[in-house]
Amino acid sequence: MQKSERVNFGSKIGAVLAAAGSAVGLGNIWRFPYETGNHGGAAFILVYLACVLMLGMPIMIAEFTVGRHSKASTGRAYKVLAPGTHWKWLGYLGVLAGFLILGYYSVVAGWTLEYILEAGVNGFADKKPEDFVVAFQSFSKDPVRPLIWLVIFLLVTHFVIVKGVKDGIEKSSKVLMPVLFILIVVLVGCSLSLPNAEKGLEFLLKPDFSKVNGDVFLGAMGQAFFSLSLGMGCLSTYASYFGKETKLGNTALSVGVIDTFVAVLAGLIIFPAAFSVGIQPDAGPSLIFITLPNVFQQAFSGVPILAYILSVMFYVLLALAALTSTILYMKW
Repeated sequence: MQKSERVNFGSKIGAVLAAAGSAVGLGNIWRFPYETGNHGGAAFILVYLACVLMLGMPIMIAEFTVGRHSKASTGRAYKVLAPGTHWKWLGYLGVLAGFLILGYYSVVAGWTLEYILEAGVNGFADKKPEDFVVAFQSFSKDPVRPLIWLVIFLLVTHFVIVKGVKDGIEKSSKVLMPVLFILIVVLVGCSLSLPNAEKGLEFLLKPDFSKVNGDVFLGAMGQAFFSLSLGMGCLSTYASYFGKETKLGNTALSVGVIDTFVAVLAGLIIFPAAFSVGIQPDAGPSLIFITLPNVFQQAFSGVPILAYILSVMFYVLLALAALTSTILYMKW
């Protein structure tokens, strides 16, 4: 078995932040809070944590082991470890899964750039709720603008990747992840300061075990796999750059904790703000690009400059979260 020389991450924290960046993404912000609020609040979080600990962590450690031992990308790892067998097809399937996810993920990531621009020019001011629906539908159906933003976002991702592991991925992770956390904490603080914010906290965190059924377990498991980037082989590619000093179990635990922490904080941004103006939040693109712009404008209508700043910060946060994940999807 031959192993090619491979550059390693320059530090343990760099390896952890890079892997955590791959896990933290749009799924934490537009899916986890909604799933939590509608499936028992804290009860769903407990089920999710159980899925992460019993399924997510072992699978992540297994992918890390494959990557570090093979010192090869996902497409080659199983071929290196088990030459002449059919295991290589598992690596190819991982690449295919990541490619398919990138196909829609990068489109939505491009949308975040459009909304950064829209928020930056104060385009949300004085809009009625129905105006946000019309604006989003008009943009998403436009044959040119989404494509332009898609290309720009992929070029930014490509720029980070071609800089290499240490100068590109590791350095960007050391900058992007702390900035992302700072933005989240600021937004959480502003959201919790709103009137009736406690109703949002209750919706998100009050345990309701009567809602726990098979669908909740299935949703929690699906969220764990998607949010932690499991089953796509991307993590094994990152682990191929891990040094021998990197403890796989500790790294996997750190990634799981950071990912869950960000997801819960995202809920603390969304639900208190939404409930403060009497809006029931939904999930997916409509939450991010229709509901939340309206929420920010209504919640901070008395202080327009604050509504402006928070809108810009939120979409910068989204773009950073998307970027840390698209770097992973393109780094096979």
